[in-house]
Amino acid sequence: MSRYTAAELDLLANQFDTDGMVVLRRHFARDTLLQWRNAFDVLLEHRLRTSATAVRGPNRHYITLPFAGVFADEAIFADPDLLGIVERVAGDEPVMCQLASDTPLDGSDYQDVHRDTPALFEGFPETPSFQLAVNFPLCDVTLDNGPFETTLGTHRMHSSDALEAYEAGRAPLHAITMELGDVMIRDVRALHRGTPNRTQTPRPMVVIGYSRSWYFRPEVKIDVPESVYQGLGARAKRLLRHMPRVSDIDDNATGENYTKFAY
Repeated sequence: MSRYTAAELDLLANQFDTDGMVVLRRHFARDTLLQWRNAFDVLLEHRLRTSATAVRGPNRHYITLPFAGVFADEAIFADPDLLGIVERVAGDEPVMCQLASDTPLDGSDYQDVHRDTPALFEGFPETPSFQLAVNFPLCDVTLDNGPFETTLGTHRMHSSDALEAYEAGRAPLHAITMELGDVMIRDVRALHRGTPNRTQTPRPMVVIGYSRSWYFRPEVKIDVPESVYQGLGARAKRLLRHMPRVSDIDDNATGENYTKFAY
């Protein structure tokens, strides 16, 4: 059930168009996300032990989540408010193309300021949004454990103009602290960076990727077990229509495909 009216979703979409991001506070149930955290801790330990992560900097790890169990929750990825905003800024019939996590550990550092994707057309001014990331943490995010830092409005700027504005101080970075249950929706072209986790506890941040109906990202995918797919509702199946369906998930990962993340 939607928490927001159509008019409120219109306002949030307008804010997104201006800033390149919006945050929905206390949107997901904490109990649900604590179940995700318990499952994630097991996955993280296994992936670290087998060196099966994509390294995003010192002690910072990207891990694709298996589309099974608690991670295949259509109440999360097909949430009507999330999709209401995604569809307003990235068009009808979006595609879900990514289910993963970013986790800085103690000893992590500042990333270089970057975008997560290049411009859609090289040499042309920036276009309306075509690739979105929905982020939600599996713990409270404080100034101590590695908050995401982002600029506002640089998603609609040419990459060189955005970098010039950042370096001149006209597009400063903002640290986004979040509580467990908060959800951030962002345009991946905005200049941003990860920051150090100065605590002893991992700070996992889930990322669900949505793109326009016609946009294909070969570096990311979701392997959807046939048994899980058959249990989904029509809208969830439609979101996953371009993702490969598999008989089962092999979690003995050999490594991540999504290695080049910064542009």
